[in-house]
Order: sequence, then C-alpha cells, then structure tokens
Amino acid sequence: QAAGMAIKPKYIKQLGRTLLEEYPDAFNTEFETNKENVSKLTTVESKGVRNRVAGYITRKKAAKV
Repeated sequence: QAAGMAIKPKYIKQLGRTLLEEYPDAFNTEFETNKENVSKLTTVESKGVRNRVAGYITRKKAAKV
C-alpha cells in the first residue's frame, strides 16, 4: 500500500470499472472531464464518491497510456 493512497471501497472500483467498460470513450486522463462524465452517467449523489470514482478512472486511463 503506497503512502497517501486511500484504500478504495470495493464499490468505487466496481463503479469505475463498469463505467470504463460501458463508456470507454467518455473518459480520458483529465480529472475534470471525468468528473463531469461520472456525474452525467451515474446517479451518484455524493461529490466525494463522484470524485473518487473519477479519480480512479483518471488513474486507470493514465496507466494505459
């Protein structure tokens, strides 16, 4: 476990993976873009959860480049 890395609850990862599978082109390595698209494509009410899902997606996208 790297320092500073919070352990992601399972649902954050599951939601992130589902979104990446269903809408691979909706996301890129820009956190702001991903945040907007997470809002549009999900019913996540909480900003914190939305940001964590967006952050997870951003990292996944960044890792593939």
